[in-house]
Amino acid sequence: MNSNELPLPPLEGEERLAYLSLALVPGIGPGRLRALLSACGSAGGARAAPFAFLRTIPDVGPALATAIQRVRLATAEQVLDDLQRLGGELLLPGDPRFPQSLSPVTPPPLALFAAGKLDFLARPAVAIVGSRDHSRYGAEVCEALAGGAAAAGLVVVSGMARGLDAVAHRAALAVDGGTIGVLGNGLGVVYPAANRQLYGSVEQHGLLLSELPPGERPHAGAFPKRNRLIAGLARVTVVIEAAVGSGALITANEALDLGRDVMAVPGPVTSPTSVGANQLLRDGAIAVLELDDLLLRYPEIRPGVGVTGLPLPDPSSPQGKVLALLNSGPRQADELAATLRLPTGQVLAVLGVMEIQGMVSQRPGMVFGLAKAKFAAARTIDD
Repeated sequence: MNSNELPLPPLEGEERLAYLSLALVPGIGPGRLRALLSACGSAGGARAAPFAFLRTIPDVGPALATAIQRVRLATAEQVLDDLQRLGGELLLPGDPRFPQSLSPVTPPPLALFAAGKLDFLARPAVAIVGSRDHSRYGAEVCEALAGGAAAAGLVVVSGMARGLDAVAHRAALAVDGGTIGVLGNGLGVVYPAANRQLYGSVEQHGLLLSELPPGERPHAGAFPKRNRLIAGLARVTVVIEAAVGSGALITANEALDLGRDVMAVPGPVTSPTSVGANQLLRDGAIAVLELDDLLLRYPEIRPGVGVTGLPLPDPSSPQGKVLALLNSGPRQADELAATLRLPTGQVLAVLGVMEIQGMVSQRPGMVFGLAKAKFAAARTIDD
């Protein structure tokens, strides 16, 4: 067990409100909160404890003791009201749906605010992160890798930032796959503003997750803290492109601290955006050269599924519609987009994923046709 972990039973009613009100006290942290709960017996007991008694608890100074005495349940009630208005849910460490993969994270989150499909928290996940100022090469690799991973059944986790984070989320959504966007701000705040449409799509079809209360703006230190959650949610962290000192490398280091696998995509040695990924490879990270390099890290997904073992896609999905059109012969990407009434960029993203999975092949002139590979129903190791 992590020394800072909060092994809480499920909390209900006023005790749940009392815990949340304490968790919202600035600077309290898991260590102090655990000491409070241990000394006072409950969150409600901590709220009612005399100032003199609070001062006897290790690491509880005058300022914190005063802040605890000023805690009001109304503050927590307002947070829950805001959360409900946004269609979100509160997850506490003792809740059955609280992700156990975050238990070893330091410091562990005191509470999580979520909006979307909570079942994604229980599925195998991969973190895919990279540069905000990426190259075309980085975007193409990210689209193919994130889309392929999502189509194979993995949940793609990233940070909802501009650049490759956004590319990873969109690629997962394009194949009707799962994705989790970990925010550096509270629910209801779209940051960066350019990601407003993506925010709505992830909220509707994926999951948005934050440890900050609804409506809280991003601030200094919020994004490095967010990065530890991205690494904690995933079994493997993949770095596509990353400059020295980037947030993607912070996420990779958090994953290494947790004992999780870190993978990286090699890039040109002359490219500033590939310096960090190439250094990771030099220092022992696992190279990603094809989708199966990643999928082999997930024994519940049959090795080789990324090339020859994919199930036929749902006919109503973008992939299924593309396959149906290509059954009659090769077509240009623009023609496919016009027929499907979808943006050309989205169709190209779908085609890129299908190409790396071996479903389609590209020919000169942006013409795509069915690949020769045969597809069988996907099987798990347990079948």
